Amino acid sequence: MRPRGSRAGKHPATRTKRTVAKSRGGTRERFVSAARQLLEEGGYAAASVLAIADRVGLAVGALYRHFPSKAALFVEVLRAAANRDLAAIDHAASSGRIVERLEAAIAVHARRVLHRRRLAWALLYEPVDPLVDAERLVSRRRYCRHMARLLRQGIAAGELPEQNVELSAAALVGAIAESLVGPLSPIGGQTTSTEEIIATLVRFCRRSVGAADLATLRKVPDDSGKSPFPTVDFLRNES
Repeated sequence: MRPRGSRAGKHPATRTKRTVAKSRGGTRERFVSAARQLLEEGGYAAASVLAIADRVGLAVGALYRHFPSKAALFVEVLRAAANRDLAAIDHAASSGRIVERLEAAIAVHARRVLHRRRLAWALLYEPVDPLVDAERLVSRRRYCRHMARLLRQGIAAGELPEQNVELSAAALVGAIAESLVGPLSPIGGQTTSTEEIIATLVRFCRRSVGAADLATLRKVPDDSGKSPFPTVDFLRNES
């Protein structure tokens, strides 16, 4: 018979294992957060293993208990950032005509990247370990799949002409990435405003997939209403 007041399934050993697992999960997240902060502050040069461990307040050995290598930690940082970005893109592109959703997806991605330029440069362009570079390719393929899905829907709705959606999506993602190299580079010296960059990217991508220019002025929404940037106005029939 169980002592009065005891609860089934709550053996002390079980509680201890759960507590340890929760603690380990929290420590892992702290290392990911610290690495992300240091990347944003100074890129990979600032994000040494020692600096990350110091930021968390633990020894370097604790980091290696959670990650087999520094590169594995940065893969986790990149993957988490890509997940957040794709979630914001999906939210922005969840309503409206297909072309408007395409515009919103491009605008939100660009705005999020430009909001944290140093971090984006480190995650997307700075020379890194091959393991991190491979994760970049995985993330880009995920972006391509999201873009291809919107293009298919646009063709089905009659808003876009027939085309090879996989190639078009890859071309769009590649063009966006290349266009952001200069604005994100710590030594680029770019002075183009965020609003102009976004408007130009949206207009270019719209025309690239064959969407008709319309003589209307439209506001591109931010992601979940939490962006520090105002919505971006752009004239679709601007030459």
